[in-house]
Amino acid sequence: MSGQTLTKAGIVDYIYERTDKNRAEIKDLVETILDVMKGAIKKDHALLVSGFGKFEAYDKKARKGRNPQTSATITLPPRKVVVFRLSRKFRSELNP
Repeated sequence: MSGQTLTKAGIVDYIYERTDKNRAEIKDLVETILDVMKGAIKKDHALLVSGFGKFEAYDKKARKGRNPQTSATITLPPRKVVVFRLSRKFRSELNP
């Protein structure tokens, strides 16, 4: 899959080709896993997947910005952002 972005449908297809489950069951399973991940990040502000990495949510403060079309200064509201940090193990696999 070099050069292509792996999508949710691609994950379902990948698992479907390697199991005896039907596509609808796999799609439900993938959706459930993603829901669990999203719920953990929303509730705990972090999700650790051993050997893969950690997703962390944090609050960004309001800041000044600029509308590029009008050059008008605006205030961007506070928001939550999620960052991903690779585990040491995965990082060493990517960078041998």
